[in-house]
Amino acid sequence: MTRTTVQHIALAFDFPVVFTRDAFDPENAALAEALGRAGPGPHRAGLVIDAGLAAAMPGLADRARAYCAAHAAVIRLVAPPLVVAGGERAKTDFSVVEAVWKLTYEAKLCRQSFLVVIGGGAVLDAAGFAAATAHRGVRLVRMPSTALSQNDAGVGVKNGVNAFGRKNYIGAFAPPYAVINDHALLATLPAREVRSGLAEAVKVAVVRDADFFARLCALAPRLAALDCDALEEADRRCALAHLEHIASGGDPFEMGSARPLDFGHWAAHALEEATGGALRHGEAVAVGMALDTLYAARVGLLPRADADAVLDLLEKLGLAVWHPALAGLDMAAAIEAFREHLGGRLHLTLPMAIGSRIEVHDVDDASLAAAREMLSRRGAPPGPSCRGE
Repeated sequence: MTRTTVQHIALAFDFPVVFTRDAFDPENAALAEALGRAGPGPHRAGLVIDAGLAAAMPGLADRARAYCAAHAAVIRLVAPPLVVAGGERAKTDFSVVEAVWKLTYEAKLCRQSFLVVIGGGAVLDAAGFAAATAHRGVRLVRMPSTALSQNDAGVGVKNGVNAFGRKNYIGAFAPPYAVINDHALLATLPAREVRSGLAEAVKVAVVRDADFFARLCALAPRLAALDCDALEEADRRCALAHLEHIASGGDPFEMGSARPLDFGHWAAHALEEATGGALRHGEAVAVGMALDTLYAARVGLLPRADADAVLDLLEKLGLAVWHPALAGLDMAAAIEAFREHLGGRLHLTLPMAIGSRIEVHDVDDASLAAAREMLSRRGAPPGPSCRGE
């Protein structure tokens, strides 16, 4: 006789996302309060810093140590700060993961301890995977240091590294213990990196929030000029939209195939791989969104005026809507790879109007090719985002 018992486990995750400036000012209690949620301290902690950020902000590690000393009743830093490779190379192998594992082992960090990770999305992904797998989960506090990580990867529940030529092939879902979005960490970013982060704001606005899209259009001149207050507003609203989607979308760990926030990503991932990472993630997403937007208009899902508005906004922000790598991209193979990534069924998010979306399961190859041709004629706008500044 066969008997089946269905086990149901209900879990709730709560973590603060704090928007602040100068988090390592001893007078700023945000980080100490985040760790203090765990109860009376001091709490053992390790610190991981993105090498690119450490080079751009000399003295950052010393300020972090001084902050921990000033809040010694809450935080006990039990090892020297660990500086790891930044950028996409942080995810190309297990070197960062292994370095963080070694830190947790040698510093005797446990499930009640903390890893505070400061860096861009790739470092957060790799170090976050190490935190999720050491002791089956050391408490992770993320301090994103790029616009893209503050408004997207840093506030999500995913981590991972690349393997077998595929992005994020190895990883896990693991909500952080807390996120500290310190806008001051963005001060040293190259203009190209700042603009790259704006692509995610456009993405969220197009598929979820027409009011946010209108606000981005209004802010476009200031955003293009990299106005600090305008950038902070855009990043905050984008992060809040991501958080709302994770909390209310009904599938925070992506057990299904529908991923609205992957709008434009099937082409973006393929372009990143085709350019060997030379094309930044946000830049690739901008091109992917432009392609999918024109495709949606071509097949009658999206009014052409809305499609033009999306492409116009991307260009006004200094984001190229075309890259030469797209001309030679095997789009059918890229879509097939994305279908496999989704578990067997293609599920693409396309805009139906600004702030509204639809999920489709098939692609008309001829219309997609026509959309690519239309995009190639439009060409790249005169923005610094594609000149490598």
